[in-house]
Amino acid sequence: MGKYLNPSTVLSLYKSETNKPYFVDKTEMLNDLIPLVEQGNNHICITRPRRFGKSIMAYMIGSFFGKGADASETFAGLKIASSEKYAKHLNRHNLIYIDFSKMPQNCKSYDQYIERITTMLKRDLIKAYPDAGIDMGDEVWDALEAVFNEYNGENFIFVFDEWDAIFHKNFITEEDKENYTGFLAGLTKGTAYVSMTYMTGILPIAKYSSSSTINNFDEYNMENTAVFSEYFGFTNAEVDELYERYLANTPEPAISRTDLKEWYDGYHTKGKESIYNPRSVVSALSRNEIGSYWTNTGKYSELSGYIAKDVDGVRSAVILLIAGESVESDVAEYAATSMHLSTADEILSAMVVYGFLNYDDGCVRIPNRELQEEFEKTVRKEPKYDLCVDWKKSLPESCRQPWVAIRILLNGCFPLYMIQNHRFCHIATKQNCREVSNWLISLQEISTIYRGKIRRELGTLIIFFIHMTEWMMVLLLN
Repeated sequence: MGKYLNPSTVLSLYKSETNKPYFVDKTEMLNDLIPLVEQGNNHICITRPRRFGKSIMAYMIGSFFGKGADASETFAGLKIASSEKYAKHLNRHNLIYIDFSKMPQNCKSYDQYIERITTMLKRDLIKAYPDAGIDMGDEVWDALEAVFNEYNGENFIFVFDEWDAIFHKNFITEEDKENYTGFLAGLTKGTAYVSMTYMTGILPIAKYSSSSTINNFDEYNMENTAVFSEYFGFTNAEVDELYERYLANTPEPAISRTDLKEWYDGYHTKGKESIYNPRSVVSALSRNEIGSYWTNTGKYSELSGYIAKDVDGVRSAVILLIAGESVESDVAEYAATSMHLSTADEILSAMVVYGFLNYDDGCVRIPNRELQEEFEKTVRKEPKYDLCVDWKKSLPESCRQPWVAIRILLNGCFPLYMIQNHRFCHIATKQNCREVSNWLISLQEISTIYRGKIRRELGTLIIFFIHMTEWMMVLLLN
């Protein structure tokens, strides 16, 4: 009907997803949302990393509840069709669906961005409700209140996709963020015309809901809440089913089930259920090729810049992560909303929120091989790894005499990486050997990056002997 009010485009987008060969039916989530709609004035925010199916679920919700187009044919063969409340709610509600990632052409300010949204929404309302007396100069919430009052309590379901998209634009300021969250609060908070608000994004809204501005949302994220977890990403059982389809439909399958787990598993719900990256699984099966389907964004480039600059020693943590280690971190999701990250914990926290790392029991780790390869690419770009062509020059000046290096080794100051359960454990060095320790750690980083694939394939025992061989070569060069 309109751009935002009961749009027919939402069903078109969802229908195209259901027609794809590796579509997974997640419509049972609607059974969890129907009670919220019936109660009225409920507001939820689902935060997940990118590529975890947030937009597809938003299409599904809008297609099912909204009046914009008849979705009976699309949902007839899906799980929700067996629900006793299916017919009562299918296409029976007014829907306001806004994809907040859509920007005006050549958008250079928050005012330009929000003006487009409010103008189009008011145009939709004036066209659909001519007797409400809405003027283009009215605030959006005043216009919606007028509809509610003049049209016998007419109410709406809001579906807001990518609520935080504007926060990633260079022109956004802290004042703009406050104005924007104020806009969302004005639209949803304490309003009789809202049956339910369903909102998705990457950044946690909890930072803003802690104040009175927008505290009407219940947030559900991957790490801390189990509710809705099974609907975002693929479970083991779902990947098993997809793999059977793949074997049936692919004349010469080149992917094993183990490949899918190694490359795309590694995330988990609060209830410890394993979760796969859905987009990567589908891409690999569709192309019959295992590999990295990660598409880097500006945010990844920004975070990798912190690694290159070694802010607060974060590079050392990343090196250990690439080596397969877990790294202790005090993860605070709020850090991801900051424009400037100053500590290693803040940087690692942002990486967790954006899906680059996984977090469990106080530690972060790289979830799977797909992302491990991306981290390796990032670190390989650093000029410091050119040191491997001349190890002698990279050794600290005070340690170039053979007897000095031998004495350091005999005194037990070499930062050994012992083998324990196929993982390296770092043994701290003495304070008075910090200079040589730093150099040797740098050598370890070089080995980790350039020998990483060997270690993964042949085990840590081989790489341990490689490290010892490298050390002896340095001694001989002196």
